Amino acid sequence: MKLCSFFYRDKKRVYKLYLNKQNKIAKKKFSSVPFGSRIVFVPHCMRNSEACVAIENDSYYVCRECCGCKISKISKLIKKLKYRSLYIVKGSSVVGKIIKEKEPKAIIGIACFFEGNQVFKKILKKKDIATQFVPLMKDGCSGTDIDMKKMEDILYLTTD
Repeated sequence: MKLCSFFYRDKKRVYKLYLNKQNKIAKKKFSSVPFGSRIVFVPHCMRNSEACVAIENDSYYVCRECCGCKISKISKLIKKLKYRSLYIVKGSSVVGKIIKEKEPKAIIGIACFFEGNQVFKKILKKKDIATQFVPLMKDGCSGTDIDMKKMEDILYLTTD
């Protein structure tokens, strides 16, 4: 059992190093993209399922800004900054579909290190979209959370 735990931690460390490197590589390009050409992907596991009144729209949710979780704060902030949109996705597979349909020039993705790594390697690297990754502070399929300071720092990135 300890051996499995060791390999899991090691794999997570590799994902973390890879995604942090990708953030550094893409930071300048991401910063040069106007807010109106950026979209944000948030995992549905960040929703407070007991308080959330988000509208379900096929494979994602639309935040109603009910103030029941941090997604509401993020949604209000991206509206203030005039970001293009925010998607509360039910799974990583929908990200590619939305990117193909909306054709953003930059995205911010919030996810656990495993999902972030999968999406980056399968979709974003092929599309050459300026991407910034914000890791979840706690993995899991519900009740996850992020560091809002990190999120805000990335939302405000600009070359101005």
